[in-house]
Amino acid sequence: MRGKQTVRDMVLSMAAIGLLAGGIYLFIPHTEDDPVKPVDYRVELGQARRAAPYPVAAPEGLPEQWRATSVRYRGAGESGGAEWHLGFINPQQEYAAVEQSNGPAAKFVADVSKGAEENGTRKIEGTTWKRYDGEKYNALVRQEKNVTTVVTGTAPHDQLAELAAALRTS
Repeated sequence: MRGKQTVRDMVLSMAAIGLLAGGIYLFIPHTEDDPVKPVDYRVELGQARRAAPYPVAAPEGLPEQWRATSVRYRGAGESGGAEWHLGFINPQQEYAAVEQSNGPAAKFVADVSKGAEENGTRKIEGTTWKRYDGEKYNALVRQEKNVTTVVTGTAPHDQLAELAAALRTS
């Protein structure tokens, strides 16, 4: 009979531990925090617009569901040009970013588009952008006299085009 008491005692002990753990779980608050932490980029945008040797682009009028997640401006460095970066998570939880530089365009585009390759053009609000497709990122690229602007990320081209259409330099 001693073996039966041991099994019975073990089952009762496990039940007591389970109830205690369940009670603790119920009374400890649980938050469903979104792992994406939005950033306010207004200060960095103002600083970049004052410091950059080209007109710095940022979106205006994007829906609230587009959340800025990263922002950075670097003056001319090893890349040969000043660089502006503004990253977003779109409403479909895809990544999209605005990248600008006045450095060598080919290297810059290859770097920020993760090696995407040119695949035609797309007209966005009267401006022609080069379309790039890649395994990791897609991109839309506009080259002007003093700056290359790239809208890139995991988002599909239609959503990259939405971001590109919202870009303003003032």
